[in-house]
Amino acid sequence: MKSPFTNKEMSVVKEWRTMSFRKEEFQVLFHSYKCEDTGEQFEDELFAQLNYNQVVNQYREKYNIPFPDQIISIREKYNLSAAKMSEILGFGTNGYRQYEAGEVPSQSNAKLIRLADDPHEFKKLADYCSTLDQKIIDKIHRTVENLLEEQKKNKLDKQLENYFFGTCFPNALTGFKTPDLKKFTEMVMFFTEKLQPWKTKLNKLLFYADFMMYRQSGFSISGVQYRAIPMGPVPNNFNGIFEYLANRDDVDIYYSNFPDGGIGEQFKPNSSKVFNKDLFSDSELQILHSVAEKFKNTSTNKIIEISHKEKAWIENNDGKKLIDYRYGFELN
Repeated sequence: MKSPFTNKEMSVVKEWRTMSFRKEEFQVLFHSYKCEDTGEQFEDELFAQLNYNQVVNQYREKYNIPFPDQIISIREKYNLSAAKMSEILGFGTNGYRQYEAGEVPSQSNAKLIRLADDPHEFKKLADYCSTLDQKIIDKIHRTVENLLEEQKKNKLDKQLENYFFGTCFPNALTGFKTPDLKKFTEMVMFFTEKLQPWKTKLNKLLFYADFMMYRQSGFSISGVQYRAIPMGPVPNNFNGIFEYLANRDDVDIYYSNFPDGGIGEQFKPNSSKVFNKDLFSDSELQILHSVAEKFKNTSTNKIIEISHKEKAWIENNDGKKLIDYRYGFELN
């Protein structure tokens, strides 16, 4: 970005600042451009959004306020329009649409949205709504019954997902995203199709993709937690997740014996599966391609060495701690 005073390229400045939201103060790593000649600092649209996301994400976490993707997901599982959803919840249509677009609900409205996530409770909310047409109520009843049946059928999958990712609310350890097994699976498939990596390298590719996305936007891609181990950052419970994906034929894993007695695991595409780019935003896809291009010729040993220079690994390796996504701002 060029200075409006001198038309020279400005430097990027990152500094911890206190920002206020709804009369509460939060610490954020404030991003701006600085004009070296005048000392003036400026935000472009991307930096302004990133700074705002940091403070708002902390507020959402503190008060357990649903994130936009959660709010949209709740509505979509009942197959309802935003207008009908707002009618059932008793919100104004425009206000509800703004919640889906990123506006932060009040704490009372947030509680009602969380309540609607439970099919049993949502059925009650629909029944209490005096303005709904009976056909819509009947449709909601059928949808709820189908959802409850699906929950019974998918109980094992849900238990596995909870085992892999936990049941925590989006926070700094998930990159302020709800852990998403489908998205994480597609990330594995993407790097497998592009690079056919060994498992250790794949773990680093996933780490860099998620943490680079957080550095850019304040949100991760997958919502997966990462842990620092001697071989570098890895997705938490990665062995179990990869075994699960291989058993479902999402990817193929080939085993090789190394001269030192070790066993290597190389990920290769399954011919029956194709990467689904529709699950990702344009910016997320850009990050995936950027990481693949950056490390396409990097050996496994080299990418381990690179990851060991990251503050995210250095400060968490002792004790194999989970890594706060805010280390993404300090990637080398």
